[in-house]
Amino acid sequence: MPIFRHGPPHIPTTTRHLAPGTGVRAHRHEVHQVVYAGRGVLSVRTDAGTWVAPATRAIWVPAGTSHEHRAYGETALHTVGVPLDRDPLGLPRPAVLAVEPLLRELIIAYSSPEPKGTPEADRMLAVVLDRLRHAPEQPLHLPAPRDPRLAALCALLDDDPADPRTLGELGAAVGASARTLARLFRAEAGMTFPQWRTQLRLHHALVLLAGDATVTSVARRCGWSSTSAFIDVYRRAFGHTPGARRAAAGAAAPVADVPHRFTPDPTAG
Repeated sequence: MPIFRHGPPHIPTTTRHLAPGTGVRAHRHEVHQVVYAGRGVLSVRTDAGTWVAPATRAIWVPAGTSHEHRAYGETALHTVGVPLDRDPLGLPRPAVLAVEPLLRELIIAYSSPEPKGTPEADRMLAVVLDRLRHAPEQPLHLPAPRDPRLAALCALLDDDPADPRTLGELGAAVGASARTLARLFRAEAGMTFPQWRTQLRLHHALVLLAGDATVTSVARRCGWSSTSAFIDVYRRAFGHTPGARRAAAGAAAPVADVPHRFTPDPTAG
């Protein structure tokens, strides 16, 4: 997917529009950053893996982390820079955070082109940081595999998330036993193979839904046994159904380009 830079990436607080299939190439900031898609779906990729977020989630990017953004669907990108001495989370790595309605509106308002550094803006940022402090972390991370056998398996399923093969059958294709691969998933991904596969399928589902695929076709293309099974896993991961996500996205107002300024079910699928 092509990645195009939109605006100066060194400015951490901004609102901009990203067309489908575009994004912001790899860069880093001297401050922490909150990345939020008020519309569409956004991913953040680093050497450690990929984090993905719909409009009910935001992504925390620590200062100094080299990362790139990718947009799926028409995306309204809101970013908020957080000074090092006001870090509300203390996380040394990226993370996906739940975004409740108040935090959503605060992020959108603070990332607008209005001047920063005013008493009003400072008070708004203080409330943003307070709400972030209470935002629960969500397990929407696909770690980047290091072992070549695990990387080969992950690539197979990334190409076809509906691939129904068991861990043993996939292991035969990449030259590793099911026991070895299970150990590698726990050691490198911090989760079991079924949990990882559910995460992968949710990532693909978000991308497909942003491209206007039907819920039924997304369920089939991502490997769920039925549409109802997909809806159930999606609801538990994001707090709403895929249909509700689409309705909310359609109601969202487009944002002008401003250049300056869950726990997944381990047995599902």
